Amino acid sequence: MQHEIQSPAPLLNDDGTLYEAGYAKYPILVYDRSRIKAGRMRIKEWDYYLIQNDRYAVALTCDDNSYMGMMSVSFIDLEHGTEITKSVIIPLTNGRIRLPASSDTGDIEYSSRRVKLSFTHEEEGRRLKVLFKRFKDKQDFECDLLLTEEPRDSMVIATPFAEKKTAFYYNQKIIAMRAAGTVWHDGKKFKFTPGTSFGLLDWGRGVWTYDNTWYWSAAQGMAGGRKFGFNLGYGFGDTSAASENMLFVEGVAHKLEGVTFNIPKDAEGKENYLEPWTFTSSDGRLELDFKPILDRKAKISLGVIMSDQHQVFGRFSGRVVTDSGETIEIKDLLGFAEKVRNKW
Repeated sequence: MQHEIQSPAPLLNDDGTLYEAGYAKYPILVYDRSRIKAGRMRIKEWDYYLIQNDRYAVALTCDDNSYMGMMSVSFIDLEHGTEITKSVIIPLTNGRIRLPASSDTGDIEYSSRRVKLSFTHEEEGRRLKVLFKRFKDKQDFECDLLLTEEPRDSMVIATPFAEKKTAFYYNQKIIAMRAAGTVWHDGKKFKFTPGTSFGLLDWGRGVWTYDNTWYWSAAQGMAGGRKFGFNLGYGFGDTSAASENMLFVEGVAHKLEGVTFNIPKDAEGKENYLEPWTFTSSDGRLELDFKPILDRKAKISLGVIMSDQHQVFGRFSGRVVTDSGETIEIKDLLGFAEKVRNKW
């Protein structure tokens, strides 16, 4: 079942339960933090940007998980298969970072002695500026990036959690914006140009249950001379109303059914993230091979808080089928696939 939400409404009912479960192509349901009825320390809000070309990528994160906030920057060297991530943790934020209630309007500004970050809306597009002091050794990281050509459609999902009525996941993925700008890292200058560079936004607001494992994959670039991307994922609560699997061709969404991430395992049954994966869909409209380049992994265990993350960057090849029945061949499309387990 793929239920499309088509009428504007508040995201939450008066009792804090989700008004309507399903998917949409733009954020049609209105998020209002004040309508949440769950404990305040369970609220999760984040904006995550990934900007990439074929040689390197930058990930920028601002989140407020109520009991803590985080400002995080990653520089990913796709040619050499290396990455560096640094984060600043802010305790007991509980909404003080004031992330906007909409991805369409509202800006984010944060400043401390170590990091200055701004995600702002301008007439031309989305401006991303970050200064992270002592990012690598004594060298600062700095970026000034502009995302333009925002697509007509995006992936929007409103998902309940079966085990808790006042928990929900409200998420938007904007895939394959054009990216331009400059990054200064490790004493070097890196350029992103719109012809070869793309950016995505993962915008999320919600109340999560304590222990979750999710799978997420996205890719963006060119296929058959057209701007192309996809968003695939599962594990985000009760997805019986709709999946979040979509293709994007020149900014137009094409909805898929269920997708499975086939992660190879070793002789002991543990995932081998750097071996080739495959991806299949229940409707037969997606068959992809994935060749990893690097595993951006992190594991943290701090008492009741635990995070085990594997975000694997690599290249996708295979075939996908649009809503109209057109087959698109994919060859070495850059993207990532991840498996994450969080107790938070």
